[in-house]
Amino acid sequence: MDTMTYDYTTPTLSPKGQEMRDLLADYISVISHRLPDDVTAKLQELQKIEVDPLQKLVYDTMMENQLLANKLKRPSCQDTGALQFFVKVGAQFPLLGELNQILKDAVYKTTKQTPLRHNAVQTFDEYNTGMNIGDGIPSVFTQIDGNSSNIEMYVYMAGGGCTLPGEAMVLMPGEGYEGVVRFVMDRMTSYGVNACPPLLVGVGVATSVETAALNSKLALMRRVDSVSENANAAKLERLLEEGINNIGLGPQGFGGQKSVMGVNVVNTARHPSTIGVAVSTGCWSHRRGYIKLDKDLNYELPYNKGVEL
Repeated sequence: MDTMTYDYTTPTLSPKGQEMRDLLADYISVISHRLPDDVTAKLQELQKIEVDPLQKLVYDTMMENQLLANKLKRPSCQDTGALQFFVKVGAQFPLLGELNQILKDAVYKTTKQTPLRHNAVQTFDEYNTGMNIGDGIPSVFTQIDGNSSNIEMYVYMAGGGCTLPGEAMVLMPGEGYEGVVRFVMDRMTSYGVNACPPLLVGVGVATSVETAALNSKLALMRRVDSVSENANAAKLERLLEEGINNIGLGPQGFGGQKSVMGVNVVNTARHPSTIGVAVSTGCWSHRRGYIKLDKDLNYELPYNKGVEL
C-alpha cells in the first residue's frame, strides 16, 4: 500500500503575519511545558488535602514532572493534544484576513521547534500527517466582536485521554436540570478515571448537541477557581463538584479526597422543548493558554504571569 501524505504548503504571510505566527508558535511551546497559573495553584492546594502516602506520592510526581518540563523546555505530557483556538476578534484587527493561515502555520512551526507529538490522523484514510495539521485540525472557533482592532484567544491542547469522557445529548424538557446532573454524573462515574484526574469538568447547557458541546469546551477555558455569574449555574457547579469528589477518583484514579480541580458551567438560552447538555474534561495537566493582542501585536498573557515570548 502506498504511503499517504498530507499536502501542506507553508503560506506566504505578510511580515506582520509572520510576526504573529512566531509569537503564537512560541506561546504554544510555553503552554506545552508550563501549566497555567490557576491550575498550578489548584494542584498545590489539593496536594495539601490528601493524607494517604500514595496520593501524596502522585502529587509529588506531578510537581517534579512540571519542574523538569520547565527546566528542559519539553512538553509535560507525551500527548500534546490536537490544537484548538477559541478566538474573539474585532473587525478592524489588521490581520483578520490572514488569521486562519497564521494559526495553522503557528501549529506547524511549533510542532517542529518544540517539538510536539504528531496527533493529526486523517479520518477514514487513517494516516498521521506528521505535522499536527489535517482536515479541520487545528480547530478554530472565531467570534467577530465589534469594530475593535484587538484580538484575544484561548489556546488549548485537547489531549486524547481528557477528551475521552466528552459527550453531548439533548434531554426531554421534562427531565429538567436534574437530568443534567444525572447525565454528568453518569459520564464521570463511567469515564472520569480515564482522563487523568483531578479533572477540570466543563458542562455546557444550551439547545442542541453542538451548542452545548461548544459551551462545555468554553467552560474549560475559564479559570479553575471561577464562578458562574448566573446564581443557579453557580449552585449547579458547587453541587456537581461535591458529587464528583464523592466518587473518590483521587489523583490519577488511585482514590482520594478530591477528584476535580473544579466544575465550570457555561449556559446559553435554549429552545423550550429541549435541554442540550454536554460535558468535557481537562486532565490534571490542563494545558490551555489565553493571549490578548492589539493591532501592533503587543501582548498580554493573563494565565501566565511573568512569561515573555
